[in-house]
Amino acid sequence: MKYLRCILVLLICLPPVSTGFSKELWIGKASVSITPELPVALSGQMHTRIAKEVQSEVIASAVAIESRDGDQSVDQAIMVSCDLVAIRKGILEMIRERVEKRLPEFDVKKIFVNATHTHTAPVMVPGKYTIPEEGVIQPKEYRVFLADRVADIVEKAWKSREAGAVSWGLGHAVVAQNRRTVYANGVAQMYGSTGREEFRELEGYEDHGVEVLFFWNSEKKLIASAINIACPSQEVESISEVSADFWHPVREKLKELHGKDLVILTWAGASGDQSPHLMYRKAAEERMRKLRGLSRLDEVARRVVDAWNEAYEGAVQEINTDLVFSHEVKNIELPLREVTEEEFTNAETRFKELSGNVKTLWKALWHQRVMERYELQKEGKLEPYAMELHVLRLGDIAIATNPFELFTDYGLRMKTRSPALQTFVVQLTGPGTYLATEKAVRGGGYSAIIESNVVGPEGGQFLVEETTAVIKSLWPKK
Repeated sequence: MKYLRCILVLLICLPPVSTGFSKELWIGKASVSITPELPVALSGQMHTRIAKEVQSEVIASAVAIESRDGDQSVDQAIMVSCDLVAIRKGILEMIRERVEKRLPEFDVKKIFVNATHTHTAPVMVPGKYTIPEEGVIQPKEYRVFLADRVADIVEKAWKSREAGAVSWGLGHAVVAQNRRTVYANGVAQMYGSTGREEFRELEGYEDHGVEVLFFWNSEKKLIASAINIACPSQEVESISEVSADFWHPVREKLKELHGKDLVILTWAGASGDQSPHLMYRKAAEERMRKLRGLSRLDEVARRVVDAWNEAYEGAVQEINTDLVFSHEVKNIELPLREVTEEEFTNAETRFKELSGNVKTLWKALWHQRVMERYELQKEGKLEPYAMELHVLRLGDIAIATNPFELFTDYGLRMKTRSPALQTFVVQLTGPGTYLATEKAVRGGGYSAIIESNVVGPEGGQFLVEETTAVIKSLWPKK
């Protein structure tokens, strides 16, 4: 008993251990159109498209989170989603520079911005496409417009925060299918025909989970939601109109249910090898869609909203105000995929064939970048791929970001090794090159060849290890 009393005294006297537990969670939200004046060039295809019409506005949405212990701020985050093809180099820095001047009390490193990968949003990279100099919004102009608009909603979300709550849920929807076909000779092809006699399999796993976060105000009114689907938004990718793709009807339907001020964070999960395009059962799928009287976009939205409602039914029963909230930001370096001599020769040949023609500028530059990498590689001047990794713990939920079109298997590896109840993998928080698996690289084809990949499978697995290590650090063993 004497020893037990001593232990109890020591435990009482020990200082409390910080766990990230907060007495209050403060939440703010905002959204804005990032559709510029028209005409504007569109990104996402290998040729120039000039949009003169808007099918649906492209939107940026923000949710700000702060945990507080009394009057003291414990941790913070501002999460922004954008209907864009990617978050091109320099965009995040432009946004942070503006926010830092407006919100000196906020750590701008705690902002992350993701793209939904719609192929019908404005071009952000000068020189990538042949764009008329007069009468069309230029990429440099759009970058400034975008950074200003996003900085506005970041500020608004942060300043509008109030005591709130969070809940989470899981639904399921068949939105994406694996888009890489593999044939008897082992060769893979993106969107290859599955009706050929040589067809053997779709290359990778399909993730049909719909992970959902719900954000509530102090009166338990739903004010925002984050939806994480392993699918890029590219159902109408080849049209020449500005469009948010399937996320537009999803947002509209949810606002009909929960009010026009509802803010939706649209998160594409690891899905570099998935898309909403049908790869099998096409006739049956199209028959049922027509019998329902729906467009393809509305059909996808119907499935997402049904899955969201499944998640809502559970989440509304467990609304959390007191929970662990931690936000870790880590700079990591990934090894590059090495360019072989054969790949260099192939790229050089294709570059010579395509250069000098304005209609093939995009493809010529695509091959040229491989040639430049090879020369730097030979000279020993290539630097590793530097990226910013965000990992958040929000109660039982983990959120992990990456800048790639990350193949689905990498997301699966992260989710299965995570100690969280649910793990949200948010891709395209950066420029968006494909990151293919070992199997995909062996099969080749667009998205897994050297022109498509800056980082290879070795770097992909390194990303998995780094991500899971940070997640596990936020779930300390008892």
